[in-house]
Amino acid sequence: MTATVAPAPPAGLALEASGGSTLLVRLSGAWTTAVRRPPSDEVGRRLESDPKPRRVAFDTAGLADWDSGLLTFLLQVIAAARDRGVEVDREGLPEGLRRLLALATAVPQRGDTGGSAKRPSVLARIGTATLESARETTATLAFLGEVSLAFVRLLERRARYRRSDLLLVLQEVGAQALPIVSLISFLVGVILAYVGAVQLRQFGAQIYVADLVGIGMTREMGAMMAAVIMAGRTGAAFAAQLGTMQVNEEIDALTTLGISPIEFLVLPRILALAIMMPLLCLYADLLGLLGGMAVGVGMLDLGVVEYYVGRGDQHRRLRGRAHQGRGVRRPGGSGRLPAGHPVRPQLRRRGGRDDLGRRDGHRPHHRLGRAHHRPVRSPRVVATWRCARGSGPDSSESW
Repeated sequence: MTATVAPAPPAGLALEASGGSTLLVRLSGAWTTAVRRPPSDEVGRRLESDPKPRRVAFDTAGLADWDSGLLTFLLQVIAAARDRGVEVDREGLPEGLRRLLALATAVPQRGDTGGSAKRPSVLARIGTATLESARETTATLAFLGEVSLAFVRLLERRARYRRSDLLLVLQEVGAQALPIVSLISFLVGVILAYVGAVQLRQFGAQIYVADLVGIGMTREMGAMMAAVIMAGRTGAAFAAQLGTMQVNEEIDALTTLGISPIEFLVLPRILALAIMMPLLCLYADLLGLLGGMAVGVGMLDLGVVEYYVGRGDQHRRLRGRAHQGRGVRRPGGSGRLPAGHPVRPQLRRRGGRDDLGRRDGHRPHHRLGRAHHRPVRSPRVVATWRCARGSGPDSSESW
């Protein structure tokens, strides 16, 4: 024989008026999520009827099984009664159900506070920002003070850190940072050379692209890009590593063991950055020059030697002697440069005279010595000087 289990009776709901001012809610059958349950809207309609009840009570004598489905129904009834100012009496409910209702209604349900939160005033925001800045400043100064004391103990050979950690951090800061430093510095050199070439090519001064890239990389961009990379790459890695150690309470463990976290964790990283930053800066300068050379050789038809060395021997003589105030000898004539010539103000600033190659009554400048009278036998220099006076075969030739 097989035993048959009788199906549970369906959930039943009956509403009765008791005592004129009390609404009695009778619950019967199985109130589970597996069966169809009566809606709670019927109780809400009876609470709005005339005469309006002042109290809601429950009768669960015929209740069979129940689960969270009954709990949801009761919460909806309690919320409807609270909105209409009606008292709810829970004495007729089972003990377990009353405990669940107490837990469910202990903390009121939070509504959507996204748009209802009132924005603080301007003065309140300024005050909050000021207090936060003061706290951050205090913490930063305390950190700098602890680091300074750690360096003092390092100089006194009393700092407690492991040299193996310092070597590991040196590898992370230096060798592992070379790929990104190479890429960024090379691209910066390419950009500087390309932007300068577009303008200098209009005047036929492509050779000065090398000067532009060299000065820009060594004075500004090389050090700045290396610092940005270190702050973004290495600084973020340090912050993530130390933050993970703080969450895992490893820093608290070091403090418990009597080991200073500043000396054990911070000091090796600062030493590694101080050692590797100058080397990375020089490496970034070199890669920037290579990037400028790529543009100069590929776009401006400059040779590799010409890019790094500059113009030929004539250019060096012209700039090294005439433009530095040294005499340029011209056979015959007074040898005086015309007014407004570009060489005259340079000679005047350097303490020389504006007559080139003139020996009559002329004394060499005490800083230049005998080199002031050294003649230059370059035909181009003589031709350029004649053109400047307007007496050469082609006076339109530029200096």
